[in-house]
Amino acid sequence: MASPTPVAANPENSQASGAMNAHAGMPPATGSTASAKNPGKPVRRLALLLCFGLLLGLLALFSLAVGSKHIELSVVIDALLQPNDSADHAIIRDSRLPRAILGVLAGSALGIAGALVQSMTRNALAEPGILGVNAGASLAIVIAVGTFGINGFNSYVWFAFGGAVLATGAVYLVGMAGARSSDPVRLVLAGVALGAVLSGIGTALALVHPSAFDQLRAWTIGSLEGRSGEVLVPLAAAVLVGFVLAAFTGRSLNALALGDDTALALGYKVGRARVLILLAVTVLAGAATAAVGAISFLGLMAPHLARRFSGPDARWMLAYTAVLAPVILLLADVLGRVIIPGELEAGVVCAFIGAPVLIVLARRKKPVAV
Repeated sequence: MASPTPVAANPENSQASGAMNAHAGMPPATGSTASAKNPGKPVRRLALLLCFGLLLGLLALFSLAVGSKHIELSVVIDALLQPNDSADHAIIRDSRLPRAILGVLAGSALGIAGALVQSMTRNALAEPGILGVNAGASLAIVIAVGTFGINGFNSYVWFAFGGAVLATGAVYLVGMAGARSSDPVRLVLAGVALGAVLSGIGTALALVHPSAFDQLRAWTIGSLEGRSGEVLVPLAAAVLVGFVLAAFTGRSLNALALGDDTALALGYKVGRARVLILLAVTVLAGAATAAVGAISFLGLMAPHLARRFSGPDARWMLAYTAVLAPVILLLADVLGRVIIPGELEAGVVCAFIGAPVLIVLARRKKPVAV
């Protein structure tokens, strides 16, 4: 009896297997072509990530010197290391330093929230606002100002956060009502529908109460100006919780990128993973949106830029987004101080920066898949 002829290994199958394992957060198969060709790729990614982190630190330091009054970098360093009661040190300590920290925290939160939404829905045009975060926060601000007479950012910021959380929860309940599985398309449709309803209600109430309309208009633009240090501690706590939740979703995101059926075959619980992702998005986007306003374009742009350097691995993409998003927001804030006399809000400048970036990324010959 003749022995069966051994089947030769197909290098294409080996590469496909390695790609599937990489997407799913699993180590590539032994002897895979991808690993042989790129043995130092994680090292290069880490080195580039550290370079972007250094850029973020330098940009934050530069933001402390730029403003209506220019302050020398030597004075800025003295204010950080050996503060005194001089006027320049007071400006840095009481105004610009909290503003820079706010930009780093809110930028990272909005960027990661956008990356999570895009990966969960497998929609390259998704951002946190698609789940009703902005609409819920806006409606809550109108109610706080118009109904309860609450004025001042530090007072209604808590209403904005609560409105964002409630809106996202309502989107999930409506999108998943009667469904056996957590279909991302249903979530997107529910988010768009409820967002439109909440925005309409908020606009109608704002027209009835002119004072609420003024507050809403100032918040909707999105800015780092006028925020006190009191917001930093609760925002930092919320961002920390959101980062921890996002860190646990990295492997799930890689599996979900292959489709629900493949993720289930790999042993992932798709419904539980999407609930965890949605919870992380709610905490991150809700806290950041309440703190700096509706800077929605950042959550759309930063993940696309991060994928340009990280590749399809969701874990690297989240890490890059956490650094690149605050770089963009701080850059927009600094440019807004020097472009025109006075100041241009960071939300407006961020849109000016983001549009060319997205156009360049869209015209690339080899786009990176979500």
